[in-house]
Amino acid sequence: MASDDSRRVSLLLGLLFGLTGMGSASAAIALPAVGAHFGIGVGDAAWTISLYALMLAVTTAVYGRVSDLVGVRTPLLVGIGLMTAGALVAAFAPSYGVLLAARLLQGAGAAAVPTLGVAILSARYDGSVRGLAFGRLAGVAAAVSCLGPLLGGAVEHAFGWRAVMAIPVLGLLVIPFLWRALVGDGSGASLDILGAVLVALTAAGLVLLVQSPSTGLVVALVGVVLMVLGAPLVALQVRRRPLDGFLPLSVIGNKTVVRSALAAAAVPAAWFGQLIAVPAVLVADGWEPWQVGLLLVPSAVVALAVPRVAGPLLDRIGASASLAVSGVAASLALLVAALGAALDLPAVLGVAVLLVTLAFGLGQPSLSAAVGAAVHVDVRGVALGIATLVFMTGGSVGSAVVGGAGDVLGVPVSLALLAVLPLLGLLALLPELKRVPEPV
Repeated sequence: MASDDSRRVSLLLGLLFGLTGMGSASAAIALPAVGAHFGIGVGDAAWTISLYALMLAVTTAVYGRVSDLVGVRTPLLVGIGLMTAGALVAAFAPSYGVLLAARLLQGAGAAAVPTLGVAILSARYDGSVRGLAFGRLAGVAAAVSCLGPLLGGAVEHAFGWRAVMAIPVLGLLVIPFLWRALVGDGSGASLDILGAVLVALTAAGLVLLVQSPSTGLVVALVGVVLMVLGAPLVALQVRRRPLDGFLPLSVIGNKTVVRSALAAAAVPAAWFGQLIAVPAVLVADGWEPWQVGLLLVPSAVVALAVPRVAGPLLDRIGASASLAVSGVAASLALLVAALGAALDLPAVLGVAVLLVTLAFGLGQPSLSAAVGAAVHVDVRGVALGIATLVFMTGGSVGSAVVGGAGDVLGVPVSLALLAVLPLLGLLALLPELKRVPEPV
């Protein structure tokens, strides 16, 4: 495939990816207004972010597997359709329960974009061209997401929080420009629906457990039950269908895939954690939502510049070492954010967001490069989907920690706790770092 369209395709996919991220970034800025409208606290309102991130995580692998079977066009169109429907229902939600259900639907649809976007680039390009394409996708996605608070704040100020929930509908406008890139056939095999459900429920249990400090014992017990029952059932299903199941043994038995995904998961944890924490701290200090958005504009500028660094760095030191750099940056970002929240220093919070933007802009393409190169092309879609599942589950854990533990321990402490995750990820990555880096 000719590479002369790599810039256009990667930029458009990055824009689409960014709009899915804006589903969290713009909504986070409206949490105080949502809480006030339904008579709940910001901690409870944070469920609109956690549930969105949860569904974004647990359904990514479904889209990855479906793309292996039928190609990318149909699942991507279905995903964008669900995201649009969820955004519209959220905008007109008559109750908090309906709003949460709509956010689940929106997240389930938005999940198509991260996995399939990467799958499209992996299939079309090779070598340094692919590395640069991954970098542009991540950079544009991070930049658009960083602009989410500004757009969300401006829209909330002018039209109210309901209009903010409808912003992801804009994703429909991108599809016509990507139509020619949505090519490729799948294997035509069947989907392991039971395996997909079991994986989704197990991941949901983790997020519910983390969120439970602000929601009570019942939620904690549900989370424990889902994890205790789900994990062995997932293992059993893998043994029953090792080749064509939802989690092919060739993928989950691939140490590079597993280690890279675990290490990378700390990056969205830092990102989503700050999405909740920074607006909450600043709005509590009397800032207007649009002012919070302005503080984060420099992060969008930085995000656009990251691909110029990420691509060459991947070529030079390899995907695993790039993931390690990303993890260190994510941990540092969380510690800086904890300091800024503890001392009520807006400028320090802005620096923290800059750092986590750098971490995301490097971490996401590094994960894609590591996983894409480690598996056979026939299972590349599901491998990227599983890696993205772990990656985005980190995001839901991040928002759950700040939304849950933040109400009990305080925002600074919850951010400091999250800073431990990237360090644990580095431990998982150590065996990969000892290998000689290969070109991506």
